[in-house]
Amino acid sequence: MVPRPEYPVRPVALLIAFVLGVLLLAPAVARADAYTDALARFAADSFSETEAAIDGVAASGHPLAADVVGAVREGRLMVRAADKAVFIRDPDGSFRDAGTGSPAAVQGADLKPVRLNNRVRRAVEAAMGTLTLRSPDRARRAAAAAAVFKSRDASALPALEAALAAETDPAIRRQMQEARAAILLTRPEATPDQRAEAITVLRARGDQEAVAVLRNLPADAPPAIRAMAGDAITAIENRIALLRNVQNVVYGISLGSVLLLSAIGLAVTFGVMGVINMAHGEMVMLGAYTTFVVQEVIRSHAPWLFDSSLFIALPLAFLVAGAVGVLIERSVIRFLYGRPLETLLATWGISLILQQAVRTVFGANNREVGNPGWMSGSFDLLGLTLTWNRLVIIVFALVVFAALLVSLKRTALGLQIRAVTQNRRMAGAMGIRTDWVDALTFGLGSGIAGIAGVALSQIDNVSPNLGQGYIIDSFLVVVFGGVGNLWGTLVGAMSIGIANKLLEPFAGAVLGKIILLVAIILFIQKRPRGLFALKGRFVEG
Repeated sequence: MVPRPEYPVRPVALLIAFVLGVLLLAPAVARADAYTDALARFAADSFSETEAAIDGVAASGHPLAADVVGAVREGRLMVRAADKAVFIRDPDGSFRDAGTGSPAAVQGADLKPVRLNNRVRRAVEAAMGTLTLRSPDRARRAAAAAAVFKSRDASALPALEAALAAETDPAIRRQMQEARAAILLTRPEATPDQRAEAITVLRARGDQEAVAVLRNLPADAPPAIRAMAGDAITAIENRIALLRNVQNVVYGISLGSVLLLSAIGLAVTFGVMGVINMAHGEMVMLGAYTTFVVQEVIRSHAPWLFDSSLFIALPLAFLVAGAVGVLIERSVIRFLYGRPLETLLATWGISLILQQAVRTVFGANNREVGNPGWMSGSFDLLGLTLTWNRLVIIVFALVVFAALLVSLKRTALGLQIRAVTQNRRMAGAMGIRTDWVDALTFGLGSGIAGIAGVALSQIDNVSPNLGQGYIIDSFLVVVFGGVGNLWGTLVGAMSIGIANKLLEPFAGAVLGKIILLVAIILFIQKRPRGLFALKGRFVEG
């Protein structure tokens, strides 16, 4: 048997291995010690110690650091008074040891949550931002950058710069640059060049939060930097004021579209028949409730059709409201032609009957009508935040207007309606059945009000009183634009909507509406037929 050679163990090699092991393990041990030391400070029950503990936990890099800071924010970090041990209470009610993360069998009565104040909350937000800046989840990185921007915690700057160097997403990179600029601008050690760069970044951000950061520029900043910050504040505020006015105009167009939808049917019936229809708002309400019924049926029997529910509800709402309108005209209105005050009282009574009927069938509470997926959410356009449902309603109102205009110009019924509007007696002499034109016109106006209810169900509460909120404004639109003139209705609706929204910031919603009402009354005194006068039966009389 050949003996195995023996190799002597060299002391130098052992020493090198030992030193390498110590060097590799030392950071982990140091992090664990730093984490443990920071964790112990939560037991002091002092806001300043809690703030220092949060900073220490976040800086330790420990795997449980995010859990601990998150537990502080949500009031789930607990301290046991007997031995100052710290525990994390999970959302399901179980407990974990904050030092090791292992499950702990403790009694909730023996524990007290770590207290918070505003300074501690700011420290928590800054720590959470630092801990999640390098998260693989894009949304968490964006939220972390936003948290650092709000906290402006200088201790987060190293982590922020490291995350910024590794970030590839342009939008999140811009958020991180803004957070870095917010820290550098208020940091006493920042150089003038760093502050100038920060002002440029914040000026490009251009919102009210950027203005707040620029106003916190330290008092010892050089005059040139202070002047640069002042110019940036002025530029941002001018841009915000311009965007606010543009947004008010857009909101006014949106309101005008709603008024156009609710008034366009009234313009047709009032222009042809001279009937003051106080039940017109209830036709809008019937359209909204038709949408509710359609969605309820779809939810129960065909939920995959929900995104198409409005397309199903539109023709049904037109038919339901139109049929009710024809029924009202044939049973009541046709006996009251030439007596406008009596038609007002009669239709007011009909509106009360319809409201009570809806309360009896559906109840008095508001009913839920959901937004399809393609109408939900919002989008940003050059700094303006616009909701999809409002944009869709603007487009829808213009489509309805165009369709009605084409119908009145290009169809046989439209020709007859225009003939009766311009000269009722001559139209009758030419063989037009004016009584049926009245009924169909009333039904057409009511049907248009029904599809207006489909649109309004997406932005307003569906209740028995839905139509009452629009009937007065609808009459204002019709009278201001010119009774029976569709182009006048369009101009009147948009003018009233935009004027309303431009007055609100200065006069308030109620006073603004009063000012607008007084202005329209004065205008009608000068032009009783409105912006675009149209000859009709009420003029002939």
